[in-house]
Formats: sequence, structure tokens, C-alpha cells
Amino acid sequence: MTPVEPPDNDEPLVRFERATLPGIVRRVRRVADLSQRELAARIGVSHSTISRLETGRLVPSVATLLRILGVAELMLVVTDADGHVIEPMRMWDEVRDGGDKTFPAHLDLILDPAAGDWWASRYGLARPPETYHRSRTWRDAKRRRSQWEVRVKQFKNDPPPRIV
Repeated sequence: MTPVEPPDNDEPLVRFERATLPGIVRRVRRVADLSQRELAARIGVSHSTISRLETGRLVPSVATLLRILGVAELMLVVTDADGHVIEPMRMWDEVRDGGDKTFPAHLDLILDPAAGDWWASRYGLARPPETYHRSRTWRDAKRRRSQWEVRVKQFKNDPPPRIV
């Protein structure tokens, strides 16, 4: 994750709010040097749609916003509060449960679990090729321990977190 460089001038980084969208659409038109009609033709919407976007009477879908940004060769970037770029989660099509559903995104997936890693081991159920830990307490403790191990300088005076 790479921190976003602050602007050269004194402008603050823009926090996304619904009120910023009209200004973003206008900025794209300025960067691309297009009229409302020209922008509308480029992204395949009506002139009135661009007009309503710029006045704030209409909120674009993410797909429409990406098309608008693409006209000026701009990108939509998601950052955390510290300005670090948040990467999308990877999806593995071959990793699905027995009902052909993907595993929940908030859970850490365990590929090829060891004997004690699967929650249903105690019931004698066969071990799948992948699973996750259902205990939120255990998952959170494991994440804290991982952060402690990786961010040595930040946690140098703290004892290692216990994994329950």
C-alpha cells in the first residue's frame, strides 16, 4: 500500500461526499476540454444527464462515474484515513464452498487447513480444501498479533498480543 502524495499547493485532499460529485464532473470536463454535450456523447448519456450531475440533482452510478473519469484519463482511488491506497481483495473462482458460493469477505480464508484449523473437526466432519475461522475473537487476536509482528517500530515497547 502506497501513501498518496499530498498536492504541491495548500489544497487539502478531497474527502468524498455527495456534494463533491458535481465539482468532479465539472473538473473532468475542464481537464478533457469538453462541453456538456461532448462529454455526454463520449460516455453515452444524454446532455440533460450531465447537466443534472453537475448541478447535484443526480448522483451517478459507480459505472457512470468511472466512464466520466476515463474520458480525462483519471482514476478512482480508495484510500484510508492516513492516505494509504486500499487494494481490492483478490477473488479465486476455484475457491468456493459446497454450495458454489464464495466465502465471506470479512473472514480470513485458510487454504489447505491443518488438522486443528477447521471448526468442524470436533464433529468428525471431513476436512475441506479451504475453510475459515468462525470465532471473531480468535480472528481479531490473530490479526492483532500479525500487526504487532509486522509493525515492529510502532509496537517495539508493547508485549506480544495473546492469541486466545
